[in-house]
Amino acid sequence: MSLFDIFSSDTNKKQPGKGETPAHWIKCTSCQALMYYKEIDNQKYVCPKCGFHLRINVDQRIRFMADEGSFQEYDANLKPVDPLKFVDKKSYAKRVEEGEKKTGRRSSVVSGECTIEGTPVQLVVFNFAFMGGSLGSVEGEKIVRAVDRAIEKRQGLVIVSASGGARMQESTFSLMQMSKTSAALARLADEKLPYISLLTDPTMGGVSASFATLGDIIIVEPGALIGFAGQRVIQQTIGADLPEGFQRAEFLLEKGSVDMVVNRNDMKKTIGDLLKLMMP
Repeated sequence: MSLFDIFSSDTNKKQPGKGETPAHWIKCTSCQALMYYKEIDNQKYVCPKCGFHLRINVDQRIRFMADEGSFQEYDANLKPVDPLKFVDKKSYAKRVEEGEKKTGRRSSVVSGECTIEGTPVQLVVFNFAFMGGSLGSVEGEKIVRAVDRAIEKRQGLVIVSASGGARMQESTFSLMQMSKTSAALARLADEKLPYISLLTDPTMGGVSASFATLGDIIIVEPGALIGFAGQRVIQQTIGADLPEGFQRAEFLLEKGSVDMVVNRNDMKKTIGDLLKLMMP
């Protein structure tokens, strides 16, 4: 049972079995501390005992970042197609169908417009629960449309990444989104409009190798895993042990790969202040 399942389950349906956490309690996956769900929600799912940032879903992310009642979603009906008729253990069409049933969304990106600390902005949030937040044609198109709206309305852009990378089931079609989104962000830069990239756990593969690391300001949540290839692949390739904390937020900040590591409880104000400073 996932943390989100625990949080959303109905305590009246059944009593917890042996070893199962009651629905109104959530266990920190780092220090194993039990917390009442209202307490951890008030802390934006940051463990008050050890500071560990638990993963949150896309609706919680929007609720924690956007000013109350300000978020308006766009392009919600865009849905992936299956140009290659791809099949591995399951067909791509089946995986998309399962992702839609699991999340209630049609793709792994939610895009829209909101205000953050009073500043209008285009907001794009990746949904890791939908096929690991992978980047496909629809996701790339939503990002480009968000850039277009930002240019048209003279607004900034914030992208919150949580992804395993480019979607293998779309092959070259997904890889093309890396250049497509990067070209769109170049147009945004030409217009002198700010782009803030927030990297959350995990941000990997083609997403980290393209738009996620092209922000004017790159912010990372504490402890987030950020990289291109996995650590085991890198170790096998270079034949050496990796340093402690490799690919984690604090390591990347130390090496100058990101600009800020910000606690989730301070994230909204930090981004709001940056937007006010960076808007032309």
